[in-house]
Amino acid sequence: MSGDVKVTLSRPVDGAMGQTGVWRDFRPELDSTKCIKCLKCWIACPDGCIKRADDDSISIDYVYCKGCGICANECPTKAITMRREGLGQ
Repeated sequence: MSGDVKVTLSRPVDGAMGQTGVWRDFRPELDSTKCIKCLKCWIACPDGCIKRADDDSISIDYVYCKGCGICANECPTKAITMRREGLGQ
């Protein structure tokens, strides 16, 4: 035994970094006039795609959003609705 330790490092590449790409079927759309800034969507998002501003307003990071709909289900005022990707944009 020489005492040398060998380490293998894995580095992420495009496609392995959690970006959605073109496979998402639905996307959350926010109606900011209905949003009461309760932040339930922000807490519930499993991918951290709901971004919170200093005034507690939110935005959605579509680069990483998977379209799971959890944010829309958690919204008590239905300010977030799921829309089929590519329609009405």
